[in-house]
Amino acid sequence: MRASRLISLLLLLQSRGSMTASELARELEISERTVYRDVLALSAAGVPVYADRGRAGGYRLLGGYRTRLTGLTRDEAEALFLAGLPGPAGEMGLADAVASAELKVLAALPPSLRDAPARAGQRFHLDVPGWFRETAPPLWLPELARAVWGDRVVELRYRRGDREATRQVQPYGLVLKSGVWYLVGRVGDDVRTYRVDRVTGVEVGDEHFDRDEGFDLAGHWREQAGSFLRTMLRAEVAVRLSPAGLRQLRHLVDAPFVYDELVAAASPPDGQGWVVTRLPVESVQVAYHQLLGLGPEVEVIDPPELRRLFAESADRLAALYR
Repeated sequence: MRASRLISLLLLLQSRGSMTASELARELEISERTVYRDVLALSAAGVPVYADRGRAGGYRLLGGYRTRLTGLTRDEAEALFLAGLPGPAGEMGLADAVASAELKVLAALPPSLRDAPARAGQRFHLDVPGWFRETAPPLWLPELARAVWGDRVVELRYRRGDREATRQVQPYGLVLKSGVWYLVGRVGDDVRTYRVDRVTGVEVGDEHFDRDEGFDLAGHWREQAGSFLRTMLRAEVAVRLSPAGLRQLRHLVDAPFVYDELVAAASPPDGQGWVVTRLPVESVQVAYHQLLGLGPEVEVIDPPELRRLFAESADRLAALYR
C-alpha cells in the first residue's frame, strides 16, 4: 500500500512540476504528516525531491528527474480503454485502476500536452443511463467483472419470474445497453445473455475456462439484439400516415430497422401526401399505446380490433373537448 502511494506521489510531482504538502495530501487522501514522511522516504531512496520554502513553496523534483516507473500494468492498460467511460468503469470496480493509468499516462506526456485531460473533460461528457432510470449499479457487477477479466467459471444464481435458477457460466463479457448491464456467457454449448440486475448470487470458482478467441462480443450482441427485437414483434398492423405522422413514427417504434422496413413497404403518397404501410408490433395493445401519440396524423386500417380501440378513444376525446 505504501509503495503504491510513494509511486503516486512521485508521479504527481513529475507530471505537475511543483505541489504543496496540502495539495499532495488532498490528492492522495492522506494527512500532511504522512506526506512529510513519504517525501523523506523518497529522498532516502535517492529520489531528488526538493522543498521550496515560503508561502509559494512546495515540493518538486530537481534537474528534470523522471522516473522509469511509468510502465502500465496489464490491469491498468486494459482499464485504460475504459477511461472514456468513468461511470461504467467505476461500476465494474475499476475506478482506481483507471485513475492510476491516467496518472501514469499524464506523467509520460511532454509538458505541452499535459492540459489534454482537462481539455477533454471540459468538452466531452458521457452520461450512459437513460432518462428517468435509477443509476445504482447492480450488486454483483464488480464480482462478475473480475470473473470476466480472469476467465473464471462462475456459479450464477438468477431470478426468472417467481423462481430462481442456478447455472455454471463461462463469463465471456459484459454489455451496457441503455443503462442496463448484461452478462454474455457460455452455458454448455450455448451462449446466453443474463440481465445483471436479476442476478441474485455469484460464486467465482478456482476453475479457469479456455476462451474462444474467435468469439466477437460486439458482433454477437448486435445479432442477438436484432433477433430479440424481431421475436418480440409478433403482430402486424396496417396504418395510413400523414407526412408528419410518418416523421414522428421514427421516435415511437422499437428499433431503427422497423422504421426502415415500414418506409420501404409504404405505398406511393396520395394527393395529400398520406401513405399506407404495415407496421410490425409486439401486440395490438402495445400498438394502440404507441400509435395513440400520433393523434390525427394516423388512421388505423387493420386489424378491426385496433381500429375499434381508436374509434372509442376518439369518441371519448370528442366528448371531453366538445
